[in-house]
Amino acid sequence: MQLTILDRVERPAEDVVALTLRGANGPPAPWEPGAHVDLTLPNWLTRQYSLCGDPEDRERYRIAVRHERLSRGGSDYIHRYLRQGRTLEVSLPRNHFPLVPAPGYLFLAGGIGITAILPMVRAAAGAGAASSLVYVGRTYAAMPFAGELRAAYGDRVTIVATDRDDRPDLAALAAALGPETVVYCCGPASLLASCEAVFPAGRLHVERFRPAPRTFAPDTAFDVVCARSGRTVPVPADESLLSALTHAGLPVPAGCREGVCGSCELTVLEGEPEHRDDVGAAPGRMYACVSRSLSSRLVIDL
Repeated sequence: MQLTILDRVERPAEDVVALTLRGANGPPAPWEPGAHVDLTLPNWLTRQYSLCGDPEDRERYRIAVRHERLSRGGSDYIHRYLRQGRTLEVSLPRNHFPLVPAPGYLFLAGGIGITAILPMVRAAAGAGAASSLVYVGRTYAAMPFAGELRAAYGDRVTIVATDRDDRPDLAALAAALGPETVVYCCGPASLLASCEAVFPAGRLHVERFRPAPRTFAPDTAFDVVCARSGRTVPVPADESLLSALTHAGLPVPAGCREGVCGSCELTVLEGEPEHRDDVGAAPGRMYACVSRSLSSRLVIDL
């Protein structure tokens, strides 16, 4: 974890607060477009936020948080109680949504999904790649950084406020896609589903804030062997691996607990994990909050 100081609090749109964080003990760790961090709040909640500042700024991080009225307490606390000068713990950046090199990009952002896309737009422009952004929101006043984007990138940015504009024709955008153009999309599930229906899967990259609904076989019990600690922990059918390890006194850091942030990654040494995450676990890795085991015994590096 890194200690940071809340340097600036801004309100770039209705119900959105932007926080600028500087390192308390030197510059924070470097990052690349698509990265996010875990922010540990003074009320003991940990939440994940995309870094939406300039990756070339090695002194500061910027995140933006929409106030969700029915949230689990994270956004409400940030909007009501966080003040300039507060010291906050922030994880090292993780990136499950990297910007791949390409000659052209089409970026699509919905609402607060612009936070993940904004640094990508900046990086693509800096690399001289052909790029365009379609940014969709309910109203212009509720769309953070819309003015900043328009000022910097002009007609490469299309702002769609659905209270006054027609929704973008994604099928037409797909039909006009250049042969080497890749597509990046972040936003609500409805936008992601619409993009997945029209854009070629091999050229579409999406980031989810909530897991996609999927169906798995019924949960079964298994044993997890913790190689470093020498402990064997039974995981009942009605308990997650993350919870079983925590109850056994072997806690694993965890943020979203929904399989979208990657903070609870474990190394698998033996056995066959059943991946239920939306991150896309690398070979030999699994995420303890949602994933289980297809074998009766799983050996992990813990």
